[in-house]
Amino acid sequence: MGRLMAMKMARLGGRVVVYDVAAEALEALVDEICAAGWEARGYVCDVSDRREVHRLAAEVKAKVGPAHIIVNNAGIISGQRLLDIPDERIEAVFGVNVLALFWVTKAFLPEMIERNSGHIVTMASAAGLLGVNRQTDYSASKHAAIGFTESLRVELKKGGYTGIKTTIVEPFYTDTGMMEGVKSRFPRLLPILKQEEVADRVIRAVLQDEQEIRVPFMLNLVPVFRVLPVALFDRVAEFFGVHESMEGFVGRSEAGIDG
Repeated sequence: MGRLMAMKMARLGGRVVVYDVAAEALEALVDEICAAGWEARGYVCDVSDRREVHRLAAEVKAKVGPAHIIVNNAGIISGQRLLDIPDERIEAVFGVNVLALFWVTKAFLPEMIERNSGHIVTMASAAGLLGVNRQTDYSASKHAAIGFTESLRVELKKGGYTGIKTTIVEPFYTDTGMMEGVKSRFPRLLPILKQEEVADRVIRAVLQDEQEIRVPFMLNLVPVFRVLPVALFDRVAEFFGVHESMEGFVGRSEAGIDG
C-alpha cells in the first residue's frame, strides 16, 4: 500500500522520499517511479531506530528539502496469542507501529511549524477501534496510533498551527502480504479491502484535508456499538466474526513498502 501511495503522490507532482528496511523493494520502487518520469528518492531505514531516522532526515532536508506531507505507513503484526509472542517481537511491533510515529514526525515537524503548513497521515487500523483476538500487540499499537494522532491534532490546534493537517486512517483488513490469510464473515458488509482502494482513499483525504477515514463505511458504527455494555459489545463483535478473523492468518515475517 505504501508503494501505491508513493506512486500516486509522485504522479500528482510530489517529490517522493521513501523509507524501507528492504533495499531491493525500495530500489525497485524508486526505479519504477523515475522510469515514469516522476521524482523519487529511497533510503534504507529502520524507522524504529530514532538515531537513524534523525540522521536520514537531515540528509533528506539537505538534498530534497523540507517535508510537506508525511505518511506514517510502516507496520508489522504477530498474529499470535499473547503468551505465544516472544518478548522481542512485542518490542518490535511497538517500535515500528508506535515509536516510529514519534521519531519520523518529530524529525520533520519543526519545519512544518515554521511554515504553519503540512499534512501528517498515520495509517492505523480498525483494530485500533476495538480489541481483536490474537492481536494484543497489534491492536494495542493501533489504539496508540489513534491516540497519537488525536493528541497531535489538538496540540497543533492549541498552538495556533491550523495550517498543519492530520489524517488518521482506520481501514478493515487490506489485501497486503502482511494480512495474508485473514477472513471476513460478512464480505459484503466488511470486505477484505483492495490496496488500490485504500491508497486512493488516503490520497483523496490529503487533498480534501479529511481528519479521519474509516473504510468500509460499516466501521463508522463501531463507536455507536461501544456505548453498549461490554458483554453486549462482545456479542456484537462475535456475531460479525471479528474474533475469528485471524484463525487462518499467515502473514509474513518482515514489513515492506506495502506494509
